[in-house]
Formats: sequence, structure tokens, C-alpha cells
Amino acid sequence: MTVLKREQVPTNLTWDLTKIYPDQAALQADLTKLNQQINDLASFSKTATDNSQQFFKTIGLFLDAQRRLEKLYAFASLASDTDTGNQANLARVSQMQQLETRLAASAAFLEPAIISLSDQQLDHFIKQEPELKLYRHWLSAIRSKKEHTLSPAAEKLIAGASDALQASTNTFNVLANSDLQLPFVEDENGDMVQLTEGLYDNLIQSKQADLRDGAFTALLGTYEQYENSFASTLSGTVKAHNYLAQVHQYPDARTAALATNHIPVKVYDTLVETVHKNLPLLHNYVSLRKRLLQLTQVKMSDMYVPLIDLPAITLSYQEAQGEALKALSVLGPDYQKQLKHLYQGRIIDVVESKGKVTGAYSGGSYDTEPYILLNWENNFDSLFTLVHESGHSVHSLYTNQTQPYVYGNYPIFVAEIASTTNENLLIEYLLKTTNNRQLKAFLLNYFLDSFKGTIFRQTQFAEFEEKIHLADQRGTALTADYLDNVYDRLNQTYYGPEIELGSLIKDEWARIPHFYYNFYVYQYATGFAAASALAQGIINQKPHALKQYLGFLKAGSSNYPLSIMQEAGVDMTQADYLQAAFDLFKERLEELKQLLN
Repeated sequence: MTVLKREQVPTNLTWDLTKIYPDQAALQADLTKLNQQINDLASFSKTATDNSQQFFKTIGLFLDAQRRLEKLYAFASLASDTDTGNQANLARVSQMQQLETRLAASAAFLEPAIISLSDQQLDHFIKQEPELKLYRHWLSAIRSKKEHTLSPAAEKLIAGASDALQASTNTFNVLANSDLQLPFVEDENGDMVQLTEGLYDNLIQSKQADLRDGAFTALLGTYEQYENSFASTLSGTVKAHNYLAQVHQYPDARTAALATNHIPVKVYDTLVETVHKNLPLLHNYVSLRKRLLQLTQVKMSDMYVPLIDLPAITLSYQEAQGEALKALSVLGPDYQKQLKHLYQGRIIDVVESKGKVTGAYSGGSYDTEPYILLNWENNFDSLFTLVHESGHSVHSLYTNQTQPYVYGNYPIFVAEIASTTNENLLIEYLLKTTNNRQLKAFLLNYFLDSFKGTIFRQTQFAEFEEKIHLADQRGTALTADYLDNVYDRLNQTYYGPEIELGSLIKDEWARIPHFYYNFYVYQYATGFAAASALAQGIINQKPHALKQYLGFLKAGSSNYPLSIMQEAGVDMTQADYLQAAFDLFKERLEELKQLLN
């Protein structure tokens, strides 16, 4: 297939970034204003808490600067992602990164200043300046970190060192995405071609065992050659996490990372414990793979090939939009209105073009549309991607329509829930509306693989992350051999006795970028399980389920994440929502077995 040049893509299939900045003059005006705000903010460092009016003015200046930066950053990154070869776009992204660092340093005094106020002083300020009431929850969230916040001078030094502390992560990104040269492998046509991450994703799903095993060996074998370098970058990042946790007086990096979203470690521990309790379900699924693929020994390279071929069904982008609207109709007429706004307003960049980034995402800022990037193919995977990213974007639409800027961004902890709820609703819709036995089996397998790749796999990642942070905290050197050993033992525990021992899977840690994200991955697993609970409540017309769900979409960060989820009907401090997800996995695993006799 010929990849289109950017100028060849039909206009209606591209997003319209002039909605953000209609011309260069408008962009430059915001840049000039932001630079002035950053300079002005630094001058407020000694007077921020002098009186209620100055306090209100300081907060307003900071939030306005942050809001303007997010808009500028969104424009720069969206423009760059559709043409990564454009040097002007790359330079603009770099400029935004520098502005972000400058703003962080300029505003480093603010949180310590907010924390320094006594409860009586803050109440007095709010009484004198009633508009401060809007910020009460935001201020409360900051003040809850009082015992972990250093002096303004110390916080400024740490903010200024952010680039240095990110150096290992940046080195990993350069090594993995630029310098690493993958070998040539045989493709489906029998040709020798250079392996890429995209080709690997295709070959690892091949029906030909030698092709998927060849791709697996080529990819992880390459990472194994450089595992000492990758051990160094991962160790450096772990040390940075542990250092920041230590200087902010947290017992460990995990507690510090979860505290950002006010998540108790009990949520993390409950996830790991409940997953371990249900590992026999994954072992059962591995055994099913062994039987259906007629294997004598299951290799990790066998874990991604679909057990069921997708029937020869093609879906155009327009047809997929229609299916998405039908599948999500259970969310009510207003949700449909939001979807149509996305689909009809040049908010989605649809097709692959030369220089465009791969994959898909929903992105933007409070003052922009929630843009969606796709690389469309006429298949079911693209339908699922459209529905997933639509979940993110409608979540953003509802939040921005309902909340003021200060609460206009939903917490990371709940970010994947709306998108995964949409996927659950799509699967349920397709299972109920198809009479095609093969399609039904494919959908069941699709769900099981998604569950495996999210709840089981991401929890395995979360365990690995915790183990290596604690090891570094104890003074253990995170050598390649040590990391190999920890990862290999975890993998064996998760996938069970049917999985092959002694494979290159021990080196997989070296290629996982999420290990540089500071205890991020567990949220994929908790989010998937919470989404399953919400979707089942809506499907089964549980009293108030839809109203509660729409309330969740509109909540933004106006409350702490766990409270928002409790209001939506899911208590994530308990194991119930997790076990309900495992029960659904078991039910659909048995349904697939029966369908396949």
C-alpha cells in the first residue's frame, strides 16, 4: 500500500488545528504572553501570602500561565505528530519543553507557600476573597502534601534539576527508538525484511510458529545484546524515583507516586493479591492455547496469535462510525450528541500519511478540542481503536463542559476507565447482534486477550516495578543479570507450568517504556477492572448506573479519584470490582470453550 504524502490526504480526514490558532500571529501572541507571565510569577515569590488579594492574584496568574502553556503545547505536539520530519514543528515542541521547565522553576515557591498557611489563615483569606472558594479542593489537595514538601528554595532546586533527573529516561528513548538496529527476519511472504516494532506486532500474531518465534528471538535477542546499557538506564531512573521519594520524606517510591493521585497503597496491594488468587484462570487459558494451537510446549511467542481467525469483514471509517454510535447508544442521547461532534467536526486525523506518528491517541488541552489521532485500516481493530479513543475524547468534552479549568483535567488514575468502558460496551453489542459463530468466537478471544494483556500483564509489570525499586532502596545493584532473574521468575509465576522455561522473555524488561513512568502501569489493570464493572452495570440497567457513569465523566479532578469512583458505584479499595472482572473472564473463557466444542 502506498503511503500518502500529507498534502495528498483528503481535508475531511485531517484534523483542523486552526481551531487552536488560526494564524502565526495568534500563536506568537500567546507565546509572548506566557513568557511575560513566567517572568511575572517569579516576582510573586515573596509576596504570595501577604494578603488575600495577593494570594488570589498569584494563584490566578499561575493557573492562567499553565493553561496557556497547555494550549501551546497541545498545538505544537499535534502539529508535529502529523509530520515528524518537519524541523519547525520539532523545534516548537522543544521550545514548549523549555517553557514547561521555566514555568515549573518560576512557580516552585507556590506549593510551599500554600502549605505554609495555617488553617486559620486560609479560612480568613477565603472569607475576605470569596472567589477563592473555587480553589478549596485544589488547595486542600496541595496542603495534604504538607509533610512531604520542602522549603521554596529546595523545591526550586529540585524543579530546576528535572532535566537531569530525566536523563536516564531520555537515554532509553534514544536507544530504543533511534539507535537500536533490529535484524532482518522472514516475513509472511518469505522475504527477508528488517524487523520494526510494527512488523513485530504483525509477525508475533502469525499462524506460522516459526515466523512468530523468529520475530520474538530477533527482537529480544537484540535487546539482550544491549541489556547492560538498558540496565543502566532503568537503574538510573529507579534511583531518581527513590531519591525524590526520600528527599520528600516518603517511605518508598511507590507510596510517593501513588500519593500524587491520593491513592493508598492498599489499592495496589489489593490488585496484586487478587490477581495472584486468580492466576489459575490464566494458566487455564494458556492450556487452552496449547490445545487449540496443537503445541507440545507453549512459548511466550505463542501468546499473541489469535486463536480464532477474524471473518473476512471490512469496515470503512464511515461504517465504523455508524457501528460505534449503535454500540454506545446505551449511554443515552447526550452521549450520542458528543460522539457526533467528534465525528463531524474535523477533530479526528484518520489515515496514515508520510511522517505521521504510528498508533492512536486522544490529545489536546482545556482550550482545544479533544483531538484523536488514528492510522485507519478497514478492520475490526480500527473499530475498537475508534471506540476506545472516542471514550477518552468524550470524557474530555464532558469534563471541560462541566468543570472550571482548575478541575478540567481528569486524574491519571481514572484516565483509561472511560475508554475501556466503551470497549466493553462494543464487545457486548457485537456479541448480542451477531449470528456469525466465528465472529462471536473471535470476539470472546479478543476479550480474553485484552484481559490477559491488561489485568494480568500490567499487574506483572507493576510487581516487577515494585520489586526493583525496593531492591535499589536496599542497596542491591540493578544489574542486567538481577533484572533478568526477577523478570523471569515473575513471568513463570504468571503464565504457569505450561510455559517454556529459559527463553529470551527474561530480557523483555529492557524494551518496556512503562518502567520509566514511575508506578503508572498498575492503573491500566485497575482501570480495566473498574471499566468492566461500570459497563456491566449499564448493560444490566442497574439502578442509577448510567446517571452515575455520566457523573463520573463530568467530574474532572473536582474530587479525589477514589471518591469519584465511589460516586460512580465502584469502591476500588476493595477486591469486589476486581473479582467481578475475573468472574467475567471465567464466564467468557467457558463460553469460548463451549463454542469451540
